[in-house]
Amino acid sequence: TDTEIKLGQTMPYSGPVSAAGVIGRAERAYFKMLNEQGGINGRRVTFISLDDGYSPPKTLEHTRRLIEQEQVLAIMGSFGSATNAAIQKYLTERKIPQLFIQAAASRWNDPVHFPWTMPLVPLIRNEAKAHGAYILQSNPNARVAVLYSNDDFGKDYISGLKERLGADAARLMVAEASYETNDPTIDSQIVALKASGADTLILAATPKFTAQAIRKVFDIDWHPTRYVVIVSTSPLVVLKPAGIEKSTGVIAVTDEKAVGDPQWETDREYQDWLAFMKAYFPDGDINDQFAFVGYGNAILFAEVLRRCGDDLTREHLMSVAAHLQGVRIPYLLPGVSLNTSPIDYNPIKQMHFQRFNGQRWELFGDLVDGS
Repeated sequence: TDTEIKLGQTMPYSGPVSAAGVIGRAERAYFKMLNEQGGINGRRVTFISLDDGYSPPKTLEHTRRLIEQEQVLAIMGSFGSATNAAIQKYLTERKIPQLFIQAAASRWNDPVHFPWTMPLVPLIRNEAKAHGAYILQSNPNARVAVLYSNDDFGKDYISGLKERLGADAARLMVAEASYETNDPTIDSQIVALKASGADTLILAATPKFTAQAIRKVFDIDWHPTRYVVIVSTSPLVVLKPAGIEKSTGVIAVTDEKAVGDPQWETDREYQDWLAFMKAYFPDGDINDQFAFVGYGNAILFAEVLRRCGDDLTREHLMSVAAHLQGVRIPYLLPGVSLNTSPIDYNPIKQMHFQRFNGQRWELFGDLVDGS
């Protein structure tokens, strides 16, 4: 309306990936701040974020409510592959933006068949390609085992890894094991992967199961080179629960500045986030990477809405989102920016390798292009 912009999303405030709910809480806090400062182009933002418990049926139920009862302009930043998959057809048929979702499967970058769906996080396939390239370079005779979630996210990781390893995939990949998001543990999978004789372990898993896997690997006296995926790099949510000693040496790629890293102490974007946390999200944890991500995401949502001006149709919103060039979000590493086009909805392609030293993540090497 002339005075309001309504946005909706679903978040796992409860359930197996509830740690990610901090993203939504930080986004709500940001829009509260923004409204106090006058909103966007004179309009107040009403941001409705509902708990789906990471349950696809609940996601669909809440999304229908957001569209049919709340009449939101768009769904922005909803979390999860399986949950977003549950609503994609519904939103596509109604031509409603499913914008900047927190899901990394390559299916989300398909503007031909799904022009109303756009991801924000780096695609898991590209992340897998980066891991594969580094393994080929650092240990060309590696014996690789992979634990992955049995959904689009995990299967896409496997496909990307095999694509990058190419003809060497059959030789290098000695074991694979999957898990379901409602499994209580992955202990048996880790024991089976160790039995393969692998010297390299990739955990293409969500935070809860990554923490379990790191702990189990250590406890059974297995010492492979370990890789984790971006969504499971939080020291607070993953590495500390797994055990700092047990997590030391883990490798990942990232597009983000790590919270608590001394190298960002004088970084203006980082300092602005700390000030925001103190003023508008005081019950949040400045050691939680998800809090930084939520803040940055909300800044992006607001910037795209601001660029729409007074043309706040769903069609124009998607057009603006599909023409981003060199857009910065505070949590992105120097040199990394968002770039989209009508034929490429994958906004983040650059990543940096990092290793956990027992206290913090340390960047190494140069920026890599996962695409």
